[in-house]
Amino acid sequence: MSEISDIYLYNDKSIMQQIGKFVKRQRVKKGLTQQELSEQAAMSRSTLSLMERGENIVLLNLVKVLRILDVLHVFKAFDTPTLISPFLLAEAEQKERKRVRNNSKDFPTTQSDYQW
Repeated sequence: MSEISDIYLYNDKSIMQQIGKFVKRQRVKKGLTQQELSEQAAMSRSTLSLMERGENIVLLNLVKVLRILDVLHVFKAFDTPTLISPFLLAEAEQKERKRVRNNSKDFPTTQSDYQW
């Protein structure tokens, strides 16, 4: 089950274990001990140990650890681009100003309209 296509066959516990293995692999790759990483992430070493074993964790702790390990790119898949309907896009283009012209009522037209 090492294929990414098999991820849909995993139960929740297996997915949590995969996340834990990923965190541990990245930590070791960075040359950090559990104690060092947990201190940088402002959490206990036991919490990090639970994370690496695939136990139930707080999402915020996972984000902190991934940020320190410089692997936040894994969240790119969660990025949802804002889609604009063709109708709204056309409407926005129509509202776009094409030129600027002076409005005569905004500017004085006679000498008496000037005030000092």
